[in-house]
Amino acid sequence: MARVVMYSTMVCPYCQMAERLLRSKGVETIEKIMIDREPGKREEMMSRTGRRTVPQIYIDDRHVGGFDDLSALDRQGGLAPLLAA
Repeated sequence: MARVVMYSTMVCPYCQMAERLLRSKGVETIEKIMIDREPGKREEMMSRTGRRTVPQIYIDDRHVGGFDDLSALDRQGGLAPLLAA
């Protein structure tokens, strides 16, 4: 199973939906980087992704994007192969 990293906050409904989708696909471990708890992590996320919103999801070293991007990838059949890598 691929390594999944998600930049998140404690109160983000889209982060929760992304986590539910990933878990429904068999992902047991999601490394969460809580940008509202760890100083400097928001800046790290923004410089790494070019985006300001959460969630920002990485599967292995590939930036998938946010929940809408993740959901679209799943609908197109591209999520399962990435997770299986």
